[in-house]
Amino acid sequence: MASPQASEGKSLPPELPLIMRYAARSDVGRVRSKNDDSAYAGRHLAVVADGMGGHAGGDVASASTVLDMIHLDHDSYPDGAETVLADEIQTANSLLSELVHVDPKLAGMGTTVTALLLEGRRLHFAHIGDSRAYRLRNGKFEQISVDHTFVQRLIDEGRLRPEEAETHPHKNVLMRVLGDVDASPELDLDELDVEPGERWLLCSDGLNYVQGAVVEQVVRETKDLAECAELLVELTLANGAPDNVTVVLLEIVEETGDNLGTAAVDVVKPEAAAPAKEPGANSPETGRVTPAVTRPETTSDTGPSAAAAKPIAATEPAATRPGKPAGAPEPPTATDPHLGEHLSAEILREELASRPHELVGAAATAADTGSIPTIAGRSVARRAATVLTHKAEQDRQDQQPLVARKRRWLTPAIAAVLAIFVVAGLWLGYAWTQTRYYVGEFDQHVAIFNGISQSLGPFQLSKVEAKTNIRMDSLPEFTQQVVRQTVPARDLSDAQQIVKNLQEKGTTGLPVNCPTGTAKPTASPGATATPTPPSPSPSNRPTSSPTSTAVPTCAVSP
Repeated sequence: MASPQASEGKSLPPELPLIMRYAARSDVGRVRSKNDDSAYAGRHLAVVADGMGGHAGGDVASASTVLDMIHLDHDSYPDGAETVLADEIQTANSLLSELVHVDPKLAGMGTTVTALLLEGRRLHFAHIGDSRAYRLRNGKFEQISVDHTFVQRLIDEGRLRPEEAETHPHKNVLMRVLGDVDASPELDLDELDVEPGERWLLCSDGLNYVQGAVVEQVVRETKDLAECAELLVELTLANGAPDNVTVVLLEIVEETGDNLGTAAVDVVKPEAAAPAKEPGANSPETGRVTPAVTRPETTSDTGPSAAAAKPIAATEPAATRPGKPAGAPEPPTATDPHLGEHLSAEILREELASRPHELVGAAATAADTGSIPTIAGRSVARRAATVLTHKAEQDRQDQQPLVARKRRWLTPAIAAVLAIFVVAGLWLGYAWTQTRYYVGEFDQHVAIFNGISQSLGPFQLSKVEAKTNIRMDSLPEFTQQVVRQTVPARDLSDAQQIVKNLQEKGTTGLPVNCPTGTAKPTASPGATATPTPPSPSPSNRPTSSPTSTAVPTCAVSP
C-alpha cells in the first residue's frame, strides 16, 4: 500500500507510538497504622489498588493484585489487548481466594482496582470499587470511573443528591470489590481513544478528603507530574488524612529517542544497586520505594521481560539465568518453606528491573522486603509462573489438595442429609399431634379438638373436630376454667366421654369416692348451721360460716 501523500506530494511522517509519563505517591495518612494502598505506573500500565481497611489482609490484597499485574507493562499483544486486562484482574481475584484458603486469617480481605493499559493509540480501562480515574483532555476535566458504593447507587436511583453523599453514614460501603467473596466479580470495562497531551489521575478514595475543584485546579495548573502528585498528597495530609492516600499522575506522550527517562525515578545500572535496603529507601511515613535497579537501555517495550516469560527454577542451568555468572553455585531444591518466597521475590525484582516504572505503597514494601504472598503446595517455578505470566493454570488445579476437593462435595452432602432429617422429624412430629384429642372452648361452647393445644409460629397444631351444644356459661365456674385450660383425652372416644360428663354432671369426671359437688353444712352440737352465700371473690368458690363446712366439687381429668 502506498504511503499517504500530502497536498504537496510529500509523504506524511509516520505516527510515533504513545507511552505514558508518570509519577506516583502513596502515604499512610495521619490515622492508619499501615498502608493498605498499592500502585504501579509504567510506560504502558498504571494501576491503583486500595485494600479493604479494617481487615488483616488489606495490604496483602492490594499488593498481591498489583504485583500480579506488572508483567502487563508492554504494548505487544498478539491476540489483542481487548480482554487481557480484565482476564488478569480476574486471575488476581482467584489468587486472593487461594491465599485465603491457605491462610484463613485473611478471610474477608479485598481490594479495589482501577487500571489503564495503553496499546498503540487505544487505552483499555478496567475498574471495580471506589478508587477513581479522572481525565483532563482538551481542557475538560471529568471523572471516568463510577464508584461501586451504596451511596452511588442511591444517587443513580435518584434517592440521594450528590452533595449529600460525602456526609452519608454509609458512604464507604462497597457493593463490588475483588476478594474471596465473589469468584467472578463484575468489572467496568471500556476501550478509549487516546491523544498525546491528555492527562490522567488515578487515586484511592483517600484523596476524596480534598475538594474536587481543588484537585482539578492542581491537575490543570501543575505541569510537573511529580510535583503535582506531591501536592495532592500534601493537601490530603493538611485535611487530616484519616485514610491512606495514593495518587498516580499520567501524561500521554509520543515516544522519542530522548525520553527513556519517562519514569519519575532515577534510572541506574543493575550493578550500581546495593543488595541491602538503603536507609530511607522505604519511608514508613509514605510507604514509597524508589526502585534502584532498572535497565531501560537493554530492554525493549515489545513484550514481557525474560524473567517474566521464563521463571527461574531450581533445576535450571546457571548459564541460562539472567544475571548469573557461569559456574555460580545453584541453590538446592526448595525444601525450606520460606525459600519459595525468596525466589519469587528475586524473580519479581528482575521483572521490575526490566523497565522504567514506579511502585508505591504496600506493593513496594512487599517487593522491597521479599514478603511476597506464597501459595502452599506449589513448586517455586509454578508459583513464579502463576504470579508473573499465569501460564501454569492447569498445574495450579492439579496441585490442589485432595482434602479440599473432597470438602467441595462433602459439605453439601452433609447439609442435604441434615435437611432431610429435619424435614422428616417435623413431619413425624406433626403426624403424632394429629392422633391426639382434647376438650376445650370454641365460640363459647364446649368442643372436641383434634391435635394439641400448642402452635408452631403462625401454624396451629389443632383443629375443631366437633362443636357441642353445651354452652360454657351453663357450667360451674370452676369447670369453665378447667375447660378453657383444655382437658386432654387419650383418643376420640375418651374425649366424647368427657363431653358426656360435662353435659350430665357439669364436671369432666369424678373419682369413685368423690363427694357430690354441692356444699353440705356440718353443724356442731347445739348450733344451727346456715350456709353462707358465695363471696364475691374472683373464683366465686363456695364458702361457709365458721360453723359449717363446704365440700368442693371434684374435677378429675382423664
